[in-house]
Amino acid sequence: MTYLTIFITLFVLELLYFRVADRFNIIDKPNERSSHTAITLRGGGIIFYVGALAYFILSGFQYPWFFLGLTMMTVVSFLDDILTLSNRIRLLVHFTSVLLMTYQLDVFEMPWYYLLITFIVVVGVINAYNFMDGINGITACYSLAVGGLLMLVNREVNFVAQDLLAYTMLGVLVFTFFNFRAKAKCFAGDVGSVAIAYILLFALGSLIIKTGNLLYFLFLTVYGIDAVWTIIRRLYLRENIFEAHRSHLYQFLGNEAGVNKLLISFLYGAIQFIIGLAVIHFANKDVTTQWIFALVLLGGSSVLYLISKTWVICKYFRI
Repeated sequence: MTYLTIFITLFVLELLYFRVADRFNIIDKPNERSSHTAITLRGGGIIFYVGALAYFILSGFQYPWFFLGLTMMTVVSFLDDILTLSNRIRLLVHFTSVLLMTYQLDVFEMPWYYLLITFIVVVGVINAYNFMDGINGITACYSLAVGGLLMLVNREVNFVAQDLLAYTMLGVLVFTFFNFRAKAKCFAGDVGSVAIAYILLFALGSLIIKTGNLLYFLFLTVYGIDAVWTIIRRLYLRENIFEAHRSHLYQFLGNEAGVNKLLISFLYGAIQFIIGLAVIHFANKDVTTQWIFALVLLGGSSVLYLISKTWVICKYFRI
């Protein structure tokens, strides 16, 4: 009953946000990165933060440093959606938010290089997660897959409060209802993609620190493969990797190849979930077996990815 109450509450709050967004013209206009052509409400992903906020209040304010960082990240991302803030302001807030997350995870008690590595990984993944938000349903499907995997492992390992994940995923389900459709009612916006990435990374970091097993990073395999190889290709072509683009495989498939975008989003989430189940299985094996699995998975995924992308580029760009 608690979950049902939270879901209904989040659903109503999302509808109220739509009225606010419509009143104050918080919209997403198509640009050179967009895969849509119609003006759509932006910032619907703020409901992810609201779900986490519900847990924070009901839990008696658990994880205060994490939540402070999440709040700062959400506020600056929402303002950036509306006003387009300077890079200095965004970087300063992101830097502070990541430090707050690492403090909540007790990374400061570890050797200094752990903090450096954690900071680089978290900032990189958050930005990659944000850049991958380009077609209807992809952030929703992928977040449900990763969140679901974390909840499965959490039942056995108990590395984070289950309700933090559950309430957040209820927010994702609400967003999915309005976004996973041919003509989306709203987009997540930076506020949504950044907030959900921050929450999932906090949970993933908690899992890795508690188990000492880096294999769980493969819960982000699909996004990681697409993001990394896209960056490599753009660097090879001497493009500015910080400029808006439509160079990801899912964008080529949806825009040039004409594959149904909802199908692409579903497949990104489904493939990641299947990979995640394999990760959970191999996480209990010896270290050598885990390394072999990781190398085979990343190598095989990269080959399949590069073949698919090369085929689309050659066929539809007539190269």
